[in-house]
Amino acid sequence: MRSLRLKISVSGVRGVVGETLTPQLLARFSQAYGTYVGQGKVLVGRDTRPSGPMVANAVFSGLLSTGCAPLDVGIAPIPAIQHRAATRHDVVGAIAITASHNPAEWNALKLLSAEGLFLSNLEATELSDIYNQGAFRRMSGTRIPTVGRDDEAISAHTEAVLAQIDVAKIRAARIPVAIDCVNGAGAVETPILLSELGCTVVRLSCDPTGDFVRPPEPLPQNLMELCEVVSRGGVRIGLAQDADADRLAVVDERGVALEGDEMLAVLIELALRRSPGPVVVNLSTSDLIEHVAARHQVPVFRTPVGEANVVAGMLQHRAVVGGEGSGGLIYPAVHTCRDSFVGMALLLEHLASGGTVSSLVDELPRRVRRAQKVPMAGTAARRVVHQLRQTLRDAEIDLRDGLKATFPEGWLHVRPSNTEPILRVHVEADSEASADALQKKVAEELATLGRDA
Repeated sequence: MRSLRLKISVSGVRGVVGETLTPQLLARFSQAYGTYVGQGKVLVGRDTRPSGPMVANAVFSGLLSTGCAPLDVGIAPIPAIQHRAATRHDVVGAIAITASHNPAEWNALKLLSAEGLFLSNLEATELSDIYNQGAFRRMSGTRIPTVGRDDEAISAHTEAVLAQIDVAKIRAARIPVAIDCVNGAGAVETPILLSELGCTVVRLSCDPTGDFVRPPEPLPQNLMELCEVVSRGGVRIGLAQDADADRLAVVDERGVALEGDEMLAVLIELALRRSPGPVVVNLSTSDLIEHVAARHQVPVFRTPVGEANVVAGMLQHRAVVGGEGSGGLIYPAVHTCRDSFVGMALLLEHLASGGTVSSLVDELPRRVRRAQKVPMAGTAARRVVHQLRQTLRDAEIDLRDGLKATFPEGWLHVRPSNTEPILRVHVEADSEASADALQKKVAEELATLGRDA
């Protein structure tokens, strides 16, 4: 089943530039957004994709036509854009131009509130109605504002991250680090942060050119060069980002890349050592998080998948830390968004105290995870999820986001994708055999139900 080439979700719109993501569509979405947020200043920042300037100009056009005054941030990591929106206090919203971990031919608009948060489902629905109806506010030619600049987003965000850690201790340690910014937006801030922390740095793909020399998603299989650099010795940690630098990947001192859920568990451990409190993660994230939280005697709350859902849960439960297993730590002391820079800072503080990454991982219990995508149209996928509830009666069932079935030996989570015609299946268990059994169980059920769907 062919992947959709234009994806519209609560976070915004993404597509392939020159095919589905056209200047006309970009301007129209920006008109809808400008109409929705009302007249005022709107931050606009982007990652390093070659299409970025074209997309930015289309966004400026749409915003200006509604009476919004764009403030051009230029190339900046999305956590810096989100932090800047939340701390300026004179903007009505922000738009981040980035397709995150998608290939270079993709781009996207990520629509943010004045607080630097992704829109809620209700807010996104209201904006979508404006877009579909074409009910845009339009300014006369004598009332069009101008495009301004904001050159402080990166420095303000870096300062906020540094304020959370023991900078003097890290500087004294002179930690050798290897970094891979995939020539994305992280390249304009990561070297600054590491310089402020006194690190000696081996740089891979740290030019803001948009030339993605590896797949931009920082999965272990995409980080072979970074692993090789670290395994040769001379550095104590490898750090990698995706194109907009909200996601972090870590290579330990042995040259071994951590899985996303392992890394999130490690970062939550470090955060809770600083300030114990409630933790919020999504339903598909490993139960390693419960293991870590139990050490600190704090509760874990689960939400549907998606950064906006996790953030809403964190605000509700006043969480001190949260995130998603894809490598996105959320640390509200800086801002309630996924932030690779906070993760880097916490890890470097741990290393400055004499610790290692591998020692943190070794403290975690072993969990075996499986993930797959099953091609299936949305209506059939939702019907299958409903029918699964009837067949998995021996499990503890959670229906907040598809179906999550928990068994003594592990769990499975089946949910329709919001952006693709697929069913996402996640399995986690305490052994290879148990994971295989759960995966076989769900495969058999899906095969039977899929024929009837």
